[in-house]
Amino acid sequence: MSQPPKPRGLGRGLSALLGDEEVAATVAPSPPPSLPDYPSPEVQNTYAPNRPPLTLPIGQLKPGKMQPRTSFEGIETLVESVKEFGLLQPILVRPLRDAADTYEIIAGERRWRAAQRAQLHDVPVVIRSIGDMDALQLGLIENLQRADLTAIDEAQGYRRLMEEFTQTQDDLAKSMGKSRPHIANTLRLLDLPASVQEMIRTGQLSAGQGRAMLGLADPAAMAARAIEEKLSVRELERLAGAEKNAGKTKAGKAPSAAPKSADTRALEKRIEEALGLKVSLVSRGGEKTELTLEIADYDQLDTVVEKLTRR
Repeated sequence: MSQPPKPRGLGRGLSALLGDEEVAATVAPSPPPSLPDYPSPEVQNTYAPNRPPLTLPIGQLKPGKMQPRTSFEGIETLVESVKEFGLLQPILVRPLRDAADTYEIIAGERRWRAAQRAQLHDVPVVIRSIGDMDALQLGLIENLQRADLTAIDEAQGYRRLMEEFTQTQDDLAKSMGKSRPHIANTLRLLDLPASVQEMIRTGQLSAGQGRAMLGLADPAAMAARAIEEKLSVRELERLAGAEKNAGKTKAGKAPSAAPKSADTRALEKRIEEALGLKVSLVSRGGEKTELTLEIADYDQLDTVVEKLTRR
């Protein structure tokens, strides 16, 4: 008997926050409309995947304040699909305390906007009372799972979770179903100038191109050149490396190092085997020694940091 496919990391994140039945409601198509509707919102917590979700008038739903997505362009195909087949997946909402019969969208704002443009009167929903932190997490998960969220919007969502809800990168990795290096690399994009972040947000530059420009003296100028000359990530990395090397040689060429002893070479080899990186040990007089690690990318950097700080 074949084994069922393993759930994706994002699905596990949803399960942790909502439970398996609500996950099924938000990620799976609705059952056939011939099944009986729910009698009232109070029974929504007994929702099972073989029953249709509750429906609400589209005007009772409001955009979520924790929504990580800043752009909702390019939903024309979704609008046409909704016109032809209806809204096949319910929208996850929570009640608004200060407005009767009004609900805030947690996951599904793209579908809600498409339903508005398709002139639907009612939409299927799953109602859940959850806090702001879970609302932001679910908004990130839903966007990452269903449509490409820009890397900048993703990074800003992570930063909000860290700053407003004291989440660590390890916490985010677990709840988002992402690796810790992915979280760290995405957050680094927020170190770029605002103009370069906007180029990534609008799709003029990729996240990889943005990471290649981190640490440069003038990332904005390099970004403009990358767009004009259509530079790849690898070409940008070479240019960035050349710029950094040029800065090192301005102070003059370093004197030639003395030949290394067999003990030094053996110690270098031991460190290389432990870290998986190219290593150089240079004596600086007396017992002072300089250790240099050759790190190719941020993934390797995160791996080294984890190994060095592991307790």
